[in-house]
Amino acid sequence: MDLKFLRENKEKAKEIVKRRGENIDIEKILILDEKRRKLIKERDELRRKRKEISQSFNKYKNILSEKELNKKREEAKELSKKVKEIEDELSLLEKEIKSLLLYLPNKIHPSVKDEEIIIKEEGEIPNFDFKPFPHWEIGEALGLIDLEKSAKLAGSRFILFKGIGALLERALINFCLDYHRKYHNYIEISPPYLNREECFYGAGQLPKLKEEMYYIPSDELYLIPTAEVPLVNLHANEILEEEELPKYYMAYTACFRREAGSYGKEVRGIIRVHQFDKVELVKYTLPEDSYFELEKMVEEVSAILKALKLPYRIKQLSASDMAFQSAKTYDIDVYACGVNEWLEVSSISNCEDFQARRNNTRVRRKNGDLEYCHILNGSGLAFPRLFIAIIENYQQKDGSILIPEVLRPYLHNLEKIENR
Repeated sequence: MDLKFLRENKEKAKEIVKRRGENIDIEKILILDEKRRKLIKERDELRRKRKEISQSFNKYKNILSEKELNKKREEAKELSKKVKEIEDELSLLEKEIKSLLLYLPNKIHPSVKDEEIIIKEEGEIPNFDFKPFPHWEIGEALGLIDLEKSAKLAGSRFILFKGIGALLERALINFCLDYHRKYHNYIEISPPYLNREECFYGAGQLPKLKEEMYYIPSDELYLIPTAEVPLVNLHANEILEEEELPKYYMAYTACFRREAGSYGKEVRGIIRVHQFDKVELVKYTLPEDSYFELEKMVEEVSAILKALKLPYRIKQLSASDMAFQSAKTYDIDVYACGVNEWLEVSSISNCEDFQARRNNTRVRRKNGDLEYCHILNGSGLAFPRLFIAIIENYQQKDGSILIPEVLRPYLHNLEKIENR
């Protein structure tokens, strides 16, 4: 939402902020903007007067007396001083307006409601003839994870995958990357895990989520909370040609989140952690194609869960639950029998031109017109929770775990993980 939108749609902007549960003072921004525009008008008028004096000085310098010339010099000097004062005030005012605008969330697509909507459920929830165990018990018993060792190394809410567990997680990463490359034509990127501050502003992560980030002050770099950050900045300050779009990118990275304020939630196991692995999908599209591409991305991510034969559901998020930068979001949850919960494994969003405006990614139309492209992102998928779903849903009465058929080639054709 830029200043033009706020001026022309003040009440709509207030409604968007309210529906999203944000606390942004639209009136304050508009008052500051009105003051800014008055100062610009005043500055421009002073510049005009100064220019007139300068022109008359040059025109009549051989005619006017020294006293009259000095008077014009003083007038020009005084005008220059006033212009400088206004420009200094304008500079501070524009910084304040910009800082407030950075906290404004994206607009909301008309199809988004104020309550969550379950779009559909797919797959069958396993029906055991025994009480299924949660992943932390299965993982420890089979030597797949070691949470004591991870706590010794880094404290709570970190994961140490071990042995076949590490191989299983790597298999999931490679399977997802291969699947999206082969069937969905994504180009794989391996980006830096540390990014500059401007990348986070461009992606919409800063300034709002600063407390959730791991920051390295000496290098002025942040650890990425998701590969969305580097992927949506690949074409920052660039102009793409219309015929280049859509562009599909994917990246496997570790993701780092402080999870500030979440202590006490989902403490056991590896549901909520500070570091986890994920394959991220990002699309650059023409504005008129972005909602078709959003639905397509939902199907692309769902295809992974179908291939793994895991029960899942698709939800359309409410306005208040969507990410700051999103105009419309679907979440995909997978069911995990051991914890008896639906676990979010993907969030798929159309950010429309929100991120493109912030990082200046434009598209040149065939007629030469320039406009901002639309950018979409989605998890394809997040692995700790996918790992959880597999070991909990595929557990057997004898304590072993069956390996989904599509993953077996990635695990040296191993069919079952058995007791040590």
